[in-house]
Formats: sequence, structure tokens, C-alpha cells
Amino acid sequence: MASLPDFAHQDLQRHMPDERRVPAAGLVAPGQGHEKRCQILRGAREVFLACGFDGASMGEIARAAGVSKGTLYVYFPSKEELFAALVTGECQRTAEACFDMSVEADVREALIETSRRYVRAMLEPGHVRTVRMVIGVAEKLPEIGRAYLQAGQEAGVDRLTAWLRAKIARGELVIDDVELAAWQFLIGCHAQLVMPMMFGDETQPDAASIERLVAHTVDSFLRSFAAPRRSTHRAQPRQRGRDPDRRGSSAAASPCPSSAVSPSR
Repeated sequence: MASLPDFAHQDLQRHMPDERRVPAAGLVAPGQGHEKRCQILRGAREVFLACGFDGASMGEIARAAGVSKGTLYVYFPSKEELFAALVTGECQRTAEACFDMSVEADVREALIETSRRYVRAMLEPGHVRTVRMVIGVAEKLPEIGRAYLQAGQEAGVDRLTAWLRAKIARGELVIDDVELAAWQFLIGCHAQLVMPMMFGDETQPDAASIERLVAHTVDSFLRSFAAPRRSTHRAQPRQRGRDPDRRGSSAAASPCPSSAVSPSR
């Protein structure tokens, strides 16, 4: 079974969506609600990746999570809400892991590392399958498509935009429309390698292909937005009477010394 990006599995009890559902009072022992919710999401991930959205059932999810159907419905009243919560949580953690950028870092090095993390995350088989599921249900359940976009790409753009603005303030970048530039960067990372996999190509690109895409994306971005370098070269002032050409032409035009005009008689 395909797996989601490794960092998406870590620390499930952090960064939960703000809209998380709180179980009704008295139905869950104090302090256990958050842990139980994470347990359900782990089971749901397994079932959705194995069966797809339409093939997954709440009964199968309850069995995979090790809870009763009654407990499952306390936390998630419908399969749609459960899937939306799972996708939102995964996207938030992915965005935070990919776009963890230091303002002090060198611009090119930071963009290279960010692009590399983002491309590799997008190429994870589990992520590819999740995106396909979201696209498959988006027409019937557009709120799930919107939740995915907001928690994933838009969150990444927001974090990248904030970093770019900080670099602009430091005089390292010059960008008129910062948010649009951030979108262009992310879309550039999708080019050639990610998009084919979203539409059925199961061939994983090799490391050299990823590095080629990353370098091209970053270098293209910097050619457009890097601040011009200030020249440290200063023109040397011309010294009067030291022009070799003028000296040579003057010597050629001057008469010979009197001692050399004619021999003494």
C-alpha cells in the first residue's frame, strides 16, 4: 500500500485543523478525545489509501482504527467530514515541513532546499493518490477540494510569500506582485515531473531529474527577481599628462634635439 510523506505521519497530535470537532460532553473520558481522534485518522488513512474514497466504508475505517462505529460517529458524523479532516491535516503538516524557511539563509540555498522538499513531497505515492481522490470527489463535494487547496497550496504560498517579503525588506529580492511570484514558484516545481504522475504515470523520477528541475526552477526565479548587485568597482581618475597615446604622438611631432640636427662642423 502506498504511503504518505514520512513527515506527515509524525506527531499526529500537533497542528490539528482549527475546525476539529469536539465530542459531546460525557461521551469521551477527559483527556482521551484528542488521542482517540488521532487513532481514527490513522485508521482512516489506511482505508482511504487502500480503497479510495468511494470504496471506503465507515465500518471498515472503524475496524482499522480499532474503535466502534458508535465512537467513530461521535468524532466524525460522516465519511465526507472524516476525509476532509484527514486531507486538511496532512496538507497542513506538509506545508509546514516544506516551507520552513529562515530569513537569515542565503536566498538561492533556501529556495533550492525548499523546492527539493516540495517536489519530493508531491511525488510521494501516497500524496499522489490523495490528490487523485480529492479531484475525483471535488465535483460532487467541492468543499473537500477547497479544503485541500486552502490547507495545501494556499498555505504554502502564504508561508513562501511571508519569506519573500522579508527578503525584499532586506534588499535581496525585488518583486512587485509577491503572492503571484510565490504561486509561480510552486507551479514551476510541479512542471514536468509532478503533473504526469497526477494523471496516471507511475514512474518515479530519479534524483538527477529532480535536481535538474529544482535548479532550473530556482535559477529562473532568481533571474526575474534577484536584486541587482551593487558594483564595488570605482573608475580610476585620469591623470593629466600621462596618456601614452598622447605622449607618443607628441614625441613624434616634436623636433629632434639641436645636437642631433646636424653634426658640429
